[in-house]
Amino acid sequence: MERPAWAPRSIDISVPSVSRIYDYFLGGSHNFEVDREAARKAMEFMPGLPKIMQANRAFMRRAVRWAAGQGITQFLDVGSGIPTFGNVHEVAQAARPGARVVYVDHDPVAVAHSQAVLEGNEDADVVAADLRKPQDILGSARVRDLIDFDRPVALLLVAILHFVEDADDPYAAVAELGAALAPGSVLVLSHASYEGIPLPQKRAEGAVGVYKDIRNPLIMRSRDEIARFFEGYDMVEPGLVPMPEWRPETAPEDEDPYAFSGFAGVGRTA
Repeated sequence: MERPAWAPRSIDISVPSVSRIYDYFLGGSHNFEVDREAARKAMEFMPGLPKIMQANRAFMRRAVRWAAGQGITQFLDVGSGIPTFGNVHEVAQAARPGARVVYVDHDPVAVAHSQAVLEGNEDADVVAADLRKPQDILGSARVRDLIDFDRPVALLLVAILHFVEDADDPYAAVAELGAALAPGSVLVLSHASYEGIPLPQKRAEGAVGVYKDIRNPLIMRSRDEIARFFEGYDMVEPGLVPMPEWRPETAPEDEDPYAFSGFAGVGRTA
């Protein structure tokens, strides 16, 4: 397999990556055949996977615009993935010129492309770190250079927590990140769930099995389990809902049925 010029030498291009699979579902070009093969295999069970990813990105953009409208000018996007059109910094800085954004990801391809996209943008940066190690994020000099934790921050955990197994205690990681936030900060979160998928669960489990086979287990949590991530936050209306129902800009009933798979919400610190 020929290595593209944009692929860091440190990565094994024969192993699928959830970031690159996500990029493929969104119509991106920074993925390999091994990623596309895994994506197509998952779509044999859930053909609407790209619709779910698109609904997730649309929720993220609406939540960022809402947070900017509330006066928040700092955004920490953990598990940010490979840059695609309508990234957090584009949305936030369009709404609030001078807004500061830090992306965090542990995928070398995501980090390398974020660096290329952000070149020359003094108000945005990317850090290589893992959600499962919150202190590596909070203690990063590059994070501290741009994010003032004494002022409100929008913490984005969008479509990332379902890749953190219970054994790694995602609730503790989210609580640790949240404890660093000033009053008036917000948590923007979306998460996969069997609830809402327009398929029998048994069939949906086939797609989940593909992620398990590539050693990136997809942990489907219930609405109640997802709601636990918001403990200590005041939920912003309309609460924890299917993605198209969070402050929609178009009629939710016009959305593809797959878009309602999983949940999204925003919580605010007191």
